[in-house]
Amino acid sequence: MHPAYATTDHTFTVPLDHARPDGPTLDVFAREVADPARAGEELPWLLYLQGGPGGKSPRPTAGSPGWLPHALRTHRVLLLDQRGTGRSTPVTAREAARFEDPRRLADHLGHFRADAIVDDAELIRRRLCGDTPWETLGQSYGGFLTLTYLSRAPRGLRACYVAGGLPGLTVTADDVYARTYPRVRDRCREYYARYPEDAARLRRIVGLLDAGDVRLPDGDRLTVRRLRTLGLALGAGDGFERLHWLLDEALGADGAPGAGFLHQVMTLTGHVDAPLFAVLQESLYGQGAGPTGWAAHRALADRPEFAEDADTLLLTGEMMYPWMFREIAGLRPFAEAADLLAARADWPPLYDPARLAANEVPLAAVVYHDDMYVDAGLSLDTARRIGAARVWVTNEWEHDGLTASGGRVLARLMELAAGRA
Repeated sequence: MHPAYATTDHTFTVPLDHARPDGPTLDVFAREVADPARAGEELPWLLYLQGGPGGKSPRPTAGSPGWLPHALRTHRVLLLDQRGTGRSTPVTAREAARFEDPRRLADHLGHFRADAIVDDAELIRRRLCGDTPWETLGQSYGGFLTLTYLSRAPRGLRACYVAGGLPGLTVTADDVYARTYPRVRDRCREYYARYPEDAARLRRIVGLLDAGDVRLPDGDRLTVRRLRTLGLALGAGDGFERLHWLLDEALGADGAPGAGFLHQVMTLTGHVDAPLFAVLQESLYGQGAGPTGWAAHRALADRPEFAEDADTLLLTGEMMYPWMFREIAGLRPFAEAADLLAARADWPPLYDPARLAANEVPLAAVVYHDDMYVDAGLSLDTARRIGAARVWVTNEWEHDGLTASGGRVLARLMELAAGRA
């Protein structure tokens, strides 16, 4: 119980493989949240689908996440830890290391994509709601999950809200990164225009990394390519400032990287809390069109402006590379399995274009015009292919607008779905 909310914890036992209900099982955790003043009322359910992949649902604190107080005015919210995250039989480096055979680990990880998460959600809905459909709120990857839900089990849904998360329905990982790298390049240039001193500061840090063996507190070596992954922050509304203040105190009085800076870099780039974010990132785009084949890595090789010795050091964003699984302690136990996932060619499709075209469930989505992570062009193309979809395009918010807006984005989406906006 939190003073601001009435909460109830739920744990559900689900099959690892829903096609084999008598096989191995997982625990899936979800936290029910209600306004204490309305906790005894029969309110409609709103299932929150977290971004990621591999991110646990937010833990409620007073006024946080920013959209929660608005949702609780009218709904009972279910904060779902998707399988493998948080308290839902988490997939960690320690757990991965217990698999002696990388192929067995890869097969296991293949059961943590959107199709399995949606099947979990339907099992949970039936236990909590019976035959009554519920509503969903999908942030980022949660929007990907929403379209899988609409493709697999639309009868379980009454309305869907999506923030920055309409994926291309038939695009490959190569298509995605062909669009992503130019957006990251442009975002880096905007960052340097705001904080020109940081370009020189980063170059000084790169010189130190090239000249010596700089170690993070966990023993990993800090390389230039790992340093560049800090660019992931640039897609958030406060990302420029968070990165700037990190670099502002990067170097100590002796000119060497400071202990505090190294600790923060280790935490930000270590993938300890959510290894599935790295492990399954490209698998999001696997739908039977051949292997993803480390698409981000291959695309990087074709972009000389991203070379480490380029005049302007460009950071990278939401891209995962094979070297990460050899050089980052939290990802090493996944290395061979990650290679097998990248080579897998038989991923089942996640979306049903025909069913989505005939969709009758109200779907309201916000597309962030300048989104660094999810391409607005692909999102708008997808919206045109979905029945009962209404879209709001804005450049007022970045990718984290759902939370950063303090409920305004969710309020607009609810109005849009109800036909009042």
